[in-house]
Amino acid sequence: MTIQTQSADALARRAHVEALLAAYPDVTPQEHGMLVTYFKREANALDVGMIASNETIGRGYARFRSDHLDRFTMSDLIKGVAVAAAMILCAGLVMFRAF
Repeated sequence: MTIQTQSADALARRAHVEALLAAYPDVTPQEHGMLVTYFKREANALDVGMIASNETIGRGYARFRSDHLDRFTMSDLIKGVAVAAAMILCAGLVMFRAF
């Protein structure tokens, strides 16, 4: 098991994100982009859990999450269709081979 220690920079970054979420949706477009980038590319599970458990920013976090993180994107739909097509193809090949 590895023990993760967070640097002062990571803690300051998370504090900044929490401050932005407390003001959400009244953030600038640059801050909005930073929030999306943070959650999609930078935040680890510990950061997301710490932010989600902060009751003082719960309303802003819930709204941000429903607006941007919990939605299906076109990429998600394409991946789902590709997996379903692959499964149907495999099942068809097994059925073809069985007879």
